[in-house]
Amino acid sequence: MASRRAKIAIAGAATAITLATTALIQPWEGLVLSSHWDRYAKIWDICIGETRIDGKPVRPGMRFTAAECKAMLNKRVMQDYYLPLTRCIAGFDDKPKSWRAVAISTAYNLGVGTICRSTAANLARQGRYRESCEAFTRFNRAGGQVVEGLRRRREYGDAQRIGELELCLEGL
Repeated sequence: MASRRAKIAIAGAATAITLATTALIQPWEGLVLSSHWDRYAKIWDICIGETRIDGKPVRPGMRFTAAECKAMLNKRVMQDYYLPLTRCIAGFDDKPKSWRAVAISTAYNLGVGTICRSTAANLARQGRYRESCEAFTRFNRAGGQVVEGLRRRREYGDAQRIGELELCLEGL
């Protein structure tokens, strides 16, 4: 399924990291400048899905500016997601940019270890990118239940936001 918005996002992003943060993570996580309770994860978060600041859990009453939040996101994506993914998935930087962006975004949501051990990563290691993109859609649950917002995020998105599958397949 060809997607004009996926083509535009891929063409406009210089790197997979930029593509992940601007097309996937920021739109789906949202920007919250005051800490709030995440009812699915059952934890306090702030900014663009941050749950820890300087190694400490987010607490009620914390506040940051939009610029501070975006700087935190960029730093964390590089250090905590991109670099570890390059170590656990051989040839990570040689894989399609859209696939790498989805791997980074999904790792941001679920953790690097989950992605490194996933069927999606194993399929990508074999060069089976289309199947790998489809395998990422299985990460659509929270608390053992399919969550509609996660389903949309993992598949074809909604009217305002691109979905990970949509982006992943378009970049192959």
